[in-house]
Amino acid sequence: MTATISPTVRKGITDPSAPKKRKKSDSLAALGFLTPSAVGMTVFILFPTILAIITSFFNWPTFGDISFAGLANYRELFAPGNQFTAALINTFVFTILVVPINLVLTLSTAFWVASSRFSRLYRVLFFLPVVTPTVATAVIWKLIYQPNGLVDSTLQSWFGIHLPNLLGNSSTALFAVVVVIIWQGFGYNMLIFSAAIDQLPQDVIDASMLDGAAGLTQLLRIKLPLLTPALFFASTVTMISAFQMFSEPFVLTAGGPGTSTVTVVMNVYQTAFQGGELGAAAAPAIILFVLILVVTMIQWVGQKKWVHYD
Repeated sequence: MTATISPTVRKGITDPSAPKKRKKSDSLAALGFLTPSAVGMTVFILFPTILAIITSFFNWPTFGDISFAGLANYRELFAPGNQFTAALINTFVFTILVVPINLVLTLSTAFWVASSRFSRLYRVLFFLPVVTPTVATAVIWKLIYQPNGLVDSTLQSWFGIHLPNLLGNSSTALFAVVVVIIWQGFGYNMLIFSAAIDQLPQDVIDASMLDGAAGLTQLLRIKLPLLTPALFFASTVTMISAFQMFSEPFVLTAGGPGTSTVTVVMNVYQTAFQGGELGAAAAPAIILFVLILVVTMIQWVGQKKWVHYD
């Protein structure tokens, strides 16, 4: 049995059309892979975003006539008595508290888990809250927080201290919700950091030890710089999630007491589905969209100075 050899190969001459054919084939394959994502992004992200921008310039009630409103919906957001300003401030406070606390706790826990022989078990246990339905988690925490609940009863029996209603007090409600948010999302970033720690190049770690770097010095000068891609990813995702916070404060406090825990997304929900004003609800949604876009772009530009990919 003899192999068939093309005339061009037999003569040692490269077919000039082969690279073009291969390039065309690669382009078709890339187009095939990208098409589903492009269609999905257009249908589920780009089109709704454009529709929301258009809606924000109209008086668009759930039932009734639609009329052009110009910038009235945006001006109304900052009018006296509108809770959007309080919602925007609360959203910033949630983000400022949740992102750094979450990153510090999850990173430190990931280092501890990576050094444990039960690391796989700990990762599963810490990840359980992430896959638990948010509403169910919020309801359980609501029972824990309530007067004579688990926290209050424990403090009364151990120290004789009676806690106020944590969710019913405007000075403590926001922080009580922050604790639930951090607990709920703790496992996700911990898993990201654990995977990154497992992938740290051992030869670099060994070389640093030979050079005398150990303990805190090795952590700050070797390990943390190597983990900066994971830190950048976790901080970006956590920040976006914090800006879009809705389920936990809605179930725990419904935005109260007063407006102490209302968020921008909750304000959008209440305006659209409880107030029936779709145009007025689209305006804060667009402001939040622009805010997240700007902050994310700043993070993306800034990461070039502190994230190390090599």
